[in-house]
Amino acid sequence: MANTPQAKKRIRRNARRTEINGNRVSRIRTFVKKVESALAAGDKSAAVEALAAAQPEMARGVAKGVLHKNTVARKFGRLTKAVSALA
Repeated sequence: MANTPQAKKRIRRNARRTEINGNRVSRIRTFVKKVESALAAGDKSAAVEALAAAQPEMARGVAKGVLHKNTVARKFGRLTKAVSALA
């Protein structure tokens, strides 16, 4: 258990940050799922719109430090490739 005031503060801060970061990741996943569901339905226009909405959310996740830059680059590349492949 934490003894010092600073250690106690770190525990409080870490709990707050964990909740905020979890919400951020969840929000990003929701945007990605919208793109994937549009792809599954074969709706190119909806997929393009969803992808355009997902890209800044994913970039914000990188900027805030909740996701790794290469992870987001890989996911975005795969989604873009899948959307482009729709006829």
